[in-house]
Amino acid sequence: MYHERGVRQPEIAAHLNMSQPRVSRLLKEAADRGVVRTVVVSPEGVHAELEEALVAKFGLRDAIVVEVEGAGIDVIPALAAATATYLDATLKGGDVIGVSSWSATLLEAVKVMRAKTSSVAHEVVQMVGGSGSPEVQLHATRLTSRLAELTGARPVFAPSAALVGSRELRDLLSQEPAMNEVIQAWSRLTLALLGIGGLDPSPLLRSSGNAITTEDQQQLKKLGAVGDVCTRYFDADGHPVDAPFNDRLIGIGPDELRAVERRIGVAGGTAKTPAIRGAVQGGWINVLITDFEVARNLLSD
Repeated sequence: MYHERGVRQPEIAAHLNMSQPRVSRLLKEAADRGVVRTVVVSPEGVHAELEEALVAKFGLRDAIVVEVEGAGIDVIPALAAATATYLDATLKGGDVIGVSSWSATLLEAVKVMRAKTSSVAHEVVQMVGGSGSPEVQLHATRLTSRLAELTGARPVFAPSAALVGSRELRDLLSQEPAMNEVIQAWSRLTLALLGIGGLDPSPLLRSSGNAITTEDQQQLKKLGAVGDVCTRYFDADGHPVDAPFNDRLIGIGPDELRAVERRIGVAGGTAKTPAIRGAVQGGWINVLITDFEVARNLLSD
């Protein structure tokens, strides 16, 4: 009567001439004995079991798996939409958001993200300097400024290239007041929004005149690097590699990044599976937004 016909407990009690507490006890006993079972059928495109498995295997705070139809389909629109929805649901106010500003997926996410009616973040901080030509560096400032606008936050830009000519120049630029303000803001981050790069430069970085040279790429391969977060490269197990340009890089450091409470990594496409695996195994991220095929690959190891 209760489960199949939807009759309420008081009506059942009256119909069967028993007390309502007894009806309640019998319903509980039916569930305990397995007479009644609850079956949840997920809507199409929702992969709760995969998400829970990823969380359990890699010790993540959360995982979002999106459906991408057809082989060879661009995963960026689906990942961007999922990222925008996730941020809309989880930004509640007062966050200091760090953003890795060289990610085509994150750029697309802010395009589809809805503006908040009230402020849900205090600051949006660029976590790595620009790369390549000044014209294409507009991508970095556009992402930071647009996300700040959408969340009602103050933008904090990194007024420097990501890679400079020498360690001495990096140290000098880091002492400049504007850059020092950004460096100080990194210690206040409560959330990091991160793209995950593969070893080969993305089309966005390639079009910028990617500041990492061919020689550097070859050296990274020899070191076993599989990907990067904020231009910090790591191997297949997620361990940082001693890249030849680390002492010339202006960007948040590995330990500082791992100290951020929520580190949301957004990446997909099977070619990026090794980089994504390294990022989750190394603790570079603790929230993963990815596609169905990558999720299956990560769980098949």
